[in-house]
Amino acid sequence: MFKKLAKQLKASRSGNSCFPMDSPVDDLKIETKKSFLQGLSRHALNLYERKTDITNFTRLALSNPENNSHNEIVDELFNKEGMVDPFSDDALFALTENKKFLKDLGL
Repeated sequence: MFKKLAKQLKASRSGNSCFPMDSPVDDLKIETKKSFLQGLSRHALNLYERKTDITNFTRLALSNPENNSHNEIVDELFNKEGMVDPFSDDALFALTENKKFLKDLGL
């Protein structure tokens, strides 16, 4: 019983002391706790942003699988004059004869 009272008095004295000084160990604990919480908050924010990005991408990718508008846009671009389809046989054959390109590849 006496030990309990002594602990309570000691705790109340340290909390209500007329000297407003903290020990360096307490300051270190507070700074460590703050930096840990800031790092944890940053990590939590990164995880939340990643989850949101994945959710948004999945929603866009699976929104309408029959939507072929992207293929139509690419076809329109290749049908314009001056545009070359990079996957056509002529374009690939032209690359095999390009001396500068072969030199850059080290062949």
